Amino acid sequence: MITIGLTTWTEHPSLLGGTDKLTLTEYSGVLPVVEVDTPFYGIPKPSTVAKWHQQVPDRFQFILKANQVMTLHNMQEEGLSMDALKTAYREYRAMLKPLVQANQLKAILFQFPPFFERSNRNFHYLQRMVQWLPGLPIAVEFRNQSWYEPGVKDAVFDFLRDLGVAHVVVDEPHALNDGVSFEPVVTSPKLALLRLHGRNQQGWSNKGPNWRSQRTLYRYSDQEIADFKRVVEKLQTQTAEVCVIFNNNSGGDAADNAMTLKAQLGISFGDLGPQQLDLF
Repeated sequence: MITIGLTTWTEHPSLLGGTDKLTLTEYSGVLPVVEVDTPFYGIPKPSTVAKWHQQVPDRFQFILKANQVMTLHNMQEEGLSMDALKTAYREYRAMLKPLVQANQLKAILFQFPPFFERSNRNFHYLQRMVQWLPGLPIAVEFRNQSWYEPGVKDAVFDFLRDLGVAHVVVDEPHALNDGVSFEPVVTSPKLALLRLHGRNQQGWSNKGPNWRSQRTLYRYSDQEIADFKRVVEKLQTQTAEVCVIFNNNSGGDAADNAMTLKAQLGISFGDLGPQQLDLF
């Protein structure tokens, strides 16, 4: 199975040929999965997540980012107590319940910070992460190239397989001191997740005040989409589902690129909401 989605649901009006922000219900009438970054900044209440569930078809699914405490983003500046870490995991599990009960949780996305490098300590943390989220689907995105160094990356992939964790295949600008390489490797029999951030090297390296508006400012060409199509078709033979998330949306290009990939793959998504009828 192949699924395609975008980051957030409001910012893709071209899905319905308009200019207004989309509702979750409208979005779910076109694509079968969405990635939500809200939990990274603050863990929503279970009642908020339950409202998301009520707005989408039964077979729609969510990828939720892990909270920044869980991904150790503040570790360097502030340190982190074990009590704070366990509290975050406990509140996060409670938040997930409405989606877990409805089988609408595709994955918890751990997008680790660039300083999360390959080390014995961080291997141990990955083990703890799985123990603290028992039975839940987890996907890991590394942003430090040390995990992909020649001679060690195969052992990293084997480690993720042993944990039952999906490796996130990342497409982004890759330089010696920034970004990670494209590694289309499957580590879970259930899910392969691709996150496509675009290839804007200058914007990716921009550390100034406007970095958010530049970092993912990129439109994939039809040829680049065709290259992804071949990767997706190859990965499809190795796992039950390949899910592609387009995050190249600083200029509103993600939705158009997603629909181009959908067309090139020749796939359709059933059991979507009634808004799909508006497209015909």
